[in-house]
Amino acid sequence: MPKWAAGLANSAVTIDGDRLLVDSPMGQVTVRFVPHNDLGVLDHDVTLPSGIVVNNPVRVLSHPNGAEILFTVRQIELSDEEFERDLGMVADDLKRLEEVLEAQSA
Repeated sequence: MPKWAAGLANSAVTIDGDRLLVDSPMGQVTVRFVPHNDLGVLDHDVTLPSGIVVNNPVRVLSHPNGAEILFTVRQIELSDEEFERDLGMVADDLKRLEEVLEAQSA
């Protein structure tokens, strides 16, 4: 995560059972993914330091040249400016993920 999810993780991730404990720019957050599945579903909840839980729907779709990742960003309780910032951060994170994955397959 620290290699590509700068908006979420800025240091090593600690595994605690089915939770990931992450030091983020917002403080320590907890990430909990849905159980492993063959459907490409990587939905996860992020519990912020305030206790607010943000649900993040994510799908990995098979593609002839690899895969596509669909990450849904919602504007729930965000101002337009905060939402635009989040969209940019997610786009940057997904671009870094693409670079990390392509470097591993090279």
